[in-house]
Amino acid sequence: MRLPHRALSGLPTRTALLTAAAALTAPALAVVPAGGAAAAPAGPAAYKRADQRQITYTDWDTGADFRRGAMRGVVMQKGRLKLGAPVASSRLGGTTYDKGIWTGPWSTPGHAFTELVASWEAVTPKDSHVVVRVRGRDASGARSSWDTLARWAAGDAHVKRSTFGRQDDDLASVNVDTWQAKDELVSYQLRVELLRRAGSAARPSFDTVGAVASRLTGTQATSRPGPGRGIVLPVPRYSQYVHSGHYPQWGGGGEAWCSPTSTSMVLAYYDALPGPRAYSWVPDGHPDPVVDLAARMTYDHEYDGTGNWPFNTAYAATRAGHAFVTRLRSLREAERFIAAGIPLVVSVAFGAGELDGAPISSTNGHLMVIVGFTRSGDVVVNDPAGRSRKQVRRTYDRGQFEDVWLPTSGGLTYVVRDDAHPLPTGNQTNW
Repeated sequence: MRLPHRALSGLPTRTALLTAAAALTAPALAVVPAGGAAAAPAGPAAYKRADQRQITYTDWDTGADFRRGAMRGVVMQKGRLKLGAPVASSRLGGTTYDKGIWTGPWSTPGHAFTELVASWEAVTPKDSHVVVRVRGRDASGARSSWDTLARWAAGDAHVKRSTFGRQDDDLASVNVDTWQAKDELVSYQLRVELLRRAGSAARPSFDTVGAVASRLTGTQATSRPGPGRGIVLPVPRYSQYVHSGHYPQWGGGGEAWCSPTSTSMVLAYYDALPGPRAYSWVPDGHPDPVVDLAARMTYDHEYDGTGNWPFNTAYAATRAGHAFVTRLRSLREAERFIAAGIPLVVSVAFGAGELDGAPISSTNGHLMVIVGFTRSGDVVVNDPAGRSRKQVRRTYDRGQFEDVWLPTSGGLTYVVRDDAHPLPTGNQTNW
């Protein structure tokens, strides 16, 4: 379960616009049938086209990329940004940590933005961890302060991974994992710190650090089916509800574990799940112990939940190799990933009657896996809210699905893949 914290939640849904337009205008609108394959309605001027969903994902993942930033106490080694000779130190819970710092160049998406979600691929051996920060600049040139997005470690033996408070002091504030501007910003900088316990030889490192910046206005008509029609990927199915009441220190299972359950399904698809040693602390006979492990490894000790988006992709990256958070503009973009063999974890929210066939009646925030599409273009998912593995597989109406995904979370998506599945090619800016 993911509680809402989106400025986007105030946007009208496609259904709401259709209802309002019908009340104000006499002409009939095209109706999307249950098969979901109808053309987009020609209807009200309130509809905005997909090109008004301004989304840009930018990452730094090569030596050349990282060298464009300022490197202090860090070095490039085999394509990774690693802690070198530390240049500073800080205290955490009575322990001193030495650190190196990388400050990225100013990144200008080419459009104004109001939200940013950072994500990363990092390794944190032994008693080490990383910190991710961001600052922005508006059109006048005014700069925000540095806001801390996350303190992250792959494990939890030494450092409790966590986000921070709102830090609501100037141009922007932090809302769990999302950096929200008070007004529009035009550029941003990322800064990462690599820390290890003073006196140790651990060398935390980054393979990739990136962010998706977005400005999402209005809504749009249901997208036409595209290249993913008739493709369903063989993604294994797990139910979050078989874990109800388990491990309250990591959210208690059940409705709270939709995100780690979805992440685990995608890792299982890539045969990238951890082995039994990693979850040996889970009692014998416990169903799907890999989900318990994922919940523990994604738990945000400040947010008190497992639904932190970049914490899930950071965990997935340690297993599959590559993962990041972005936003998609429509299901047509999702179809390109399915055609490339890449399932997607997406964030939705809906009220009663807004998603026919869902195993739950409503939700303020829920994660599930898009695994394919019917020949008519409807969405085939693994919905972890199904009470059993058999009930996890669902097919949802295309128009309804876009309506509970795009206006609510802004098309929020986890992209998880291995080396055998390259990203779809094209001229898009959001991956």
